[in-house]
Amino acid sequence: MPTQISLHDIARSRGERLLLDGVSLSVRPGERVGIVGENGAGKSTLLRLIAGVEQPDDGHVVLTADGGIGYLGQTPDLPPDRTVQDAIDAALADLRDMERRLRTLESGLGDAPAARLDEYGDLLTLFELRGGYEADARVEAALHALGLEGLGHDRLLGSLSGGEQARLGLACLIAAAPEVMLLDEPTNHLDAAALDWLEGALLAHRGTILAVSHDRLFLQRIATAIVEVDADRRGLVRYGDGYGTFVATKATARRRWEQEYAAWCGEIAHLTDFAAGTAHGVAPGRAIKDGNKMAYDRAKGRVQASVSSRVRNAQERLRRLREHPVPKPPEPLRFRAAPGLGGTEGTLVQLDGVRVGGRLAVDSLSITAGERLLIHGPNGAGKTTLLRVLAGLTAPDSGMVLRRGRIGFLAQEIPVSRPAEPLLDAFRRGLAGHPEELADLLLSFGLFRERDLQVPVGALSAGQRRRLALARLLARPADLLLLDEPTNHLALGLVEELEAALAAWPGALVMVTHDRLLRRRFGGHPYEIRNGRPALVAA
Repeated sequence: MPTQISLHDIARSRGERLLLDGVSLSVRPGERVGIVGENGAGKSTLLRLIAGVEQPDDGHVVLTADGGIGYLGQTPDLPPDRTVQDAIDAALADLRDMERRLRTLESGLGDAPAARLDEYGDLLTLFELRGGYEADARVEAALHALGLEGLGHDRLLGSLSGGEQARLGLACLIAAAPEVMLLDEPTNHLDAAALDWLEGALLAHRGTILAVSHDRLFLQRIATAIVEVDADRRGLVRYGDGYGTFVATKATARRRWEQEYAAWCGEIAHLTDFAAGTAHGVAPGRAIKDGNKMAYDRAKGRVQASVSSRVRNAQERLRRLREHPVPKPPEPLRFRAAPGLGGTEGTLVQLDGVRVGGRLAVDSLSITAGERLLIHGPNGAGKTTLLRVLAGLTAPDSGMVLRRGRIGFLAQEIPVSRPAEPLLDAFRRGLAGHPEELADLLLSFGLFRERDLQVPVGALSAGQRRRLALARLLARPADLLLLDEPTNHLALGLVEELEAALAAWPGALVMVTHDRLLRRRFGGHPYEIRNGRPALVAA
């Protein structure tokens, strides 16, 4: 099958930082490729390079698409002084041009030469394949499905919220149905019904799709292949057969790493013992045969020479192994708290008659040891406010809050109060222990490498700041964890580990998350919150 998108030895920097180095990639027609990786790794840059919005510092991109190319950035770049109808017309401009050309060709088909008839036939076929006659109807259907059915076409784009602009851009792109779609985080700002519609629309698309996404269920449903942007290697790793293969391959690589490390340790131990003890255990006090002392001494010398040679070989092998060690795989994520071992029992938090302005109204809510609650509801319903009240970070205007035991809180937004502070110092703050021990503890989580420890917190990406907050949470015992969007800004491999760690942790847990796969697998009570009022959802 021919290649539709080709990247050849691409290099791209952002300021002083090299994002992509010698990257190559091929995408065949009709593939649906999910692009994953840490925040700041270069996923959006990769998409913009393919779209032609940016140019590489080195190498070249080839994209062939007679049916058009559509690119939707994570933040839509819509002129604020134009209207919704202008945005629709701009998105459908390619189809409008094709339709005008068809009308022009039709006017002279009666005595047209063969070449003109061929042009008309080819253009009509392409127009119909892209559903040109139904494009305006598709716009209205898409606006309705994405929650914008009441949006006036004369509205100025500058009057729309960021979420409305993103959904309008997505509706226009889906309606235009270009042959190649390039989507950067298309699931942002969408509720469950809109997500189902989007996934159905993309599955029905007969062209090629490349989508940057952190939504595991979205990737699981639509991606035929996964491309990971590796921030450490500044390169790309392609996984065939979709998201399941990506997860399985990652797990296999982890097991292989563990086996290689165990083999390295075993050989180091074996060679060390051999080099230290073999020479002392060969021919000690062997009896002289036939009274031939001269022959005995010659044989002893040969034995000692052989032993010395083997010891030198072992020492040389040891030297080479230690020069190229296999690093120890980080321990799987786990929370250090052990509520069953000296933790607080009974009720951990009790809310009665709590009111916070017009944002939160809780008549009664209690959380007991070991209980697990999943808080969900529309944006602005009061989910984050509830977690902040539970954590003691927001004081209620009225009502009573009782707290017992140790509480760990992971906020949705991670502020930077000391930008010049090195990462290790930020992790250590408030923890007892020797700096080297705490550095080892931080590295054992597998969230950072040794070279990261002295990086100023202000220079960390959003994903790195999230990992630092997670590391501080992992290092502190707690009876109750309050997690506000814990998977935000995390690479998908780490999200899988985090999910496993939370499933194994025995303490109380209250979580807010838009991660549909995490919500589906969550073993606890779902609480819906609307207009600031949480209520237990019936099973």
